[in-house]
Amino acid sequence: MSTLSLGAARARYETRMYFRQGDTIFFTFLFPVVMLGIFSVAFQGLGKVGAAPDGSGGVSQAAYYLPGMIAAGILLSGVQNLAVDIAVEKSDGTLKRLGGTPLPVVSYFLGKMGQVLATSVLQIALLLLMARFAFGVALPTSPEAWLRFAWIYLLGITTSAVLGIALSAVPRTGKSATAVIIPIVLVLQFISGVYLAFHLLPTWLQNIASIFPLKWIAQGMRSVFLPASFEAQEPNGSWELGWVAVALVAWLIFGLVACRLTFRWIRKDS
Repeated sequence: MSTLSLGAARARYETRMYFRQGDTIFFTFLFPVVMLGIFSVAFQGLGKVGAAPDGSGGVSQAAYYLPGMIAAGILLSGVQNLAVDIAVEKSDGTLKRLGGTPLPVVSYFLGKMGQVLATSVLQIALLLLMARFAFGVALPTSPEAWLRFAWIYLLGITTSAVLGIALSAVPRTGKSATAVIIPIVLVLQFISGVYLAFHLLPTWLQNIASIFPLKWIAQGMRSVFLPASFEAQEPNGSWELGWVAVALVAWLIFGLVACRLTFRWIRKDS
């Protein structure tokens, strides 16, 4: 079989295994969906976000939090999922056994990337369906908006997956993987405009968040799903789509280099 064929077969296997893990399904696949429901219901009494003094305009709480939950889902599907999963596979000997087979490393990576892409697409579809039919959120109708969504999503999910593979080298054991990875992911969500309005954060915290990719993914998603009037709330009064692309490409390159330097079938200290 060719490298691509092995990668596709591995992706199907990885996806089946993913949906057999109850904790993984909840904390990476369903978590953004659950949080969207909680925030939409808990804050609906506050009225619309961005409404004029006379009560006109603005968007519902569900519509306001939808972009952030999509961005969080991309981070969870890529970074958290792969970082924990590969760390566990290193610890329990799975990677060592795979290293003794003819499976190319590229096919292994393609399998992981395929699993992330498949599960992430399903997750976003579920988020959009929930927002539209459970909370009446009006989704974009222009082709330009969906084209923007497509490139931000593809660049964001690829970057997140590569960073997840690189980050898997950090935990010393599979048992410590969740304790190491989840706090990092959780903190990034709080400072990157997912759970808290980004423009309300202090400037120094905004500057720190701007170093990391989640802030740019969330900002790009806001440009897709929020009205143009919300653009003025961004730190520089603009969606800064050019900088979204630059930041994600820079992190993608960094992640690829880190993967090349750190990934091994077994740990050096094994």
